[in-house]
Amino acid sequence: MFFQHVYDKSLAQASYFVGCQKAGVAIVIDPKRDIDTYLEIARQNNMRITHVTETHIHADFLSGARELAAVTGATLYLSEEGGEGWLYEFDHVGLKDGSIMTVGNLKIEVLHTPGHTPESISFLLTDTPASPEPVMLFTGDFVFVGDIGRPDLLEKAAGMKGTQDAGALQMYKSIQRFNALPDFIQVWPGHGAGSACGKALGAVPSSTVGYEKIRNWAFQYDDDQNGFVKYLLADQPEPPKYFAMMKKLNKVNRPLLTEVPVQKKLTAEEVKQAMAQGIKLIDTRNKTAFTAGFVPDSINIQGNNSFATWMGWFVNYEEPFMLVADDNQIDDLTRKLMRIGLDNVLGYITDVDTLGIELKESAVISLDKFKELLTDENVQVIDLRGAAEFKNGHVAGAENVFVGTLPQNLDKISKEKPVVIYCQGGDRAAIGYSILAKNGFSNISNYSGGMNEWVNKGNPLVTGQPTEVFCETL
Repeated sequence: MFFQHVYDKSLAQASYFVGCQKAGVAIVIDPKRDIDTYLEIARQNNMRITHVTETHIHADFLSGARELAAVTGATLYLSEEGGEGWLYEFDHVGLKDGSIMTVGNLKIEVLHTPGHTPESISFLLTDTPASPEPVMLFTGDFVFVGDIGRPDLLEKAAGMKGTQDAGALQMYKSIQRFNALPDFIQVWPGHGAGSACGKALGAVPSSTVGYEKIRNWAFQYDDDQNGFVKYLLADQPEPPKYFAMMKKLNKVNRPLLTEVPVQKKLTAEEVKQAMAQGIKLIDTRNKTAFTAGFVPDSINIQGNNSFATWMGWFVNYEEPFMLVADDNQIDDLTRKLMRIGLDNVLGYITDVDTLGIELKESAVISLDKFKELLTDENVQVIDLRGAAEFKNGHVAGAENVFVGTLPQNLDKISKEKPVVIYCQGGDRAAIGYSILAKNGFSNISNYSGGMNEWVNKGNPLVTGQPTEVFCETL
């Protein structure tokens, strides 16, 4: 058996290339959209990709399953569980609980494991020449290392009211099925630490059934269904705004993108004309460079591993946009964007100085200055982190406005009083500062050191929910 774990750090998303070396055929599970990765693996190992499959209709990334099938001629095998409203709307071979896929000498049994979503399935792999016993379980967003999939995304991200409680109960039942599997089976999940598909995912890529039974919180509620449901639904992170669009695009018959686009390098005049028409300029430089000099009305979303997630919060799927990015970075950024379906890149520019526009500087303040401002009752302090982070510890007197929903909550920020914003380590505050500056706020100071510096210097925290929370509005 040939096995390769393919991991996208930007979305903490795992896909799998599994092949039978004797037959020279392979299956790909939960592929990302830049499919050249899998084509190269197949080429290097003299294999044909004959099967492409998914564990469920994904919310956090745009699946490349259809692109990969179109290029290779492989057959798509997708879930037909979950009932009405949960069926894929394009040609595929349907999979039900107990279905078997055969890839050369590999046997893959389908287990219906609902909870995260109603149609979710897992794949139990047996390498038949080696052993009659199964060796691997590909769980998708069912069981992670140290956590399980959240059932509230459909309600919070896609507006499907009443689904989170039903999903939590389904998850409880699915966990019992997992619990009955042999301890030696390897567990290969669809996500790792950093994904918004759970709240406490482990950083290691895989586990075993036995280890998860011992260490995963979900298996400690043997006969306490109510306790399980309550813990599962509590303190889940805010689902990114783009999740609802992913649910739609992964289900319907959409246009395919089988190659990584080559982006156009824009002239200064093209950038200025586009901005005059209201087209967004996304500055992907690090926050320090942005602070030192940025184009008025541009938004700072750093080109790091969180780039796609924050782009999905602040750019919609109809509007074109431009990037500030280095030549050696643009391919990586394009891949990150296409993985969530943001394909409307008008082009990019490498040097903001060439625009001939007077640049602005961010008002970044030190810890001492932050403390000084905290003594002024006229200053509004805004914590841009998520609700669970805020609840676990924040600066006394701070209000919570999650940065992802800041554009919808600008009326909560004062234009008359001095305002100080902070987050955990400064990245979200940089985004928040650029959004506020773009919307005409001129009284903003950015305490970039954030909670990391505040706590490391021994300063006190306040715990608990604020009187008002403005971080749930999408």
